[in-house]
Amino acid sequence: MEGNIFIALALTLFAGLATGIGSLISYFVPEPNMRYLSLSLGFAAGVMVYVGFVDLFCSSKLVLGFGYANLFFLIGLALIYLLDHLVPHIHMDGQVDSQCNRLYRTGIMTTIGIAIHNLPEGMTVALVSLADLRLGVPVAIAIAIHNIPEGLACSIPLYCATSDRRKSCLISFAAGMTEPLGAILAILILYPFLNDWLIAAATALVAGIMVFLSFDELIPIANRYGGEHITNIGLIGGFLVMMIGLTLMESL
Repeated sequence: MEGNIFIALALTLFAGLATGIGSLISYFVPEPNMRYLSLSLGFAAGVMVYVGFVDLFCSSKLVLGFGYANLFFLIGLALIYLLDHLVPHIHMDGQVDSQCNRLYRTGIMTTIGIAIHNLPEGMTVALVSLADLRLGVPVAIAIAIHNIPEGLACSIPLYCATSDRRKSCLISFAAGMTEPLGAILAILILYPFLNDWLIAAATALVAGIMVFLSFDELIPIANRYGGEHITNIGLIGGFLVMMIGLTLMESL
């Protein structure tokens, strides 16, 4: 279990660092190709939706029963929905006002929102990895892909307002580091009480969080970047990769 905790923390750190990658993209490439970003976000959504419904929810149902699995899935949806509304979180559309009006405040509020928003994502990666380490890797990759445009959303407004690329990147990078903090909090709070029932409940809750993030952020923003068709190609690709991956896991 201790080895799994270390790997779970490492995967969460990897996912959080992707926010810094988004910052660096804005640092070196002023106009990244948004069509590729749309495809990547669609792929990440496909991975997260498929894993959430097909694997996490179904495995939770085997331990908890259908009723309790549904209950914790709904709790996960409700928690991330409330967090999304209570926290001043500007979604990661990466759009910049050409006049740069109030962009500094926008960038700071976006950064604060993303920093808090990353906490449950860190918990998600950690809990999925503790429940099934084979699923932790694709979930961490999916969330990492989802974090790249968040880094763009933080750094671009701040750079436009301050003309300081280094400061903009550092602030955006700091927002991503709340992801491993979320993993640490999850492990510190839940580790002493971990058992099959609690892991299954947390798994269903995490499935709800992943599905909400996919439908609330990944798919709408991917559509805005490159259109529904490109998003859907990525979505189907995410489904296909996880179908193959989980089938191979079952055969081992």
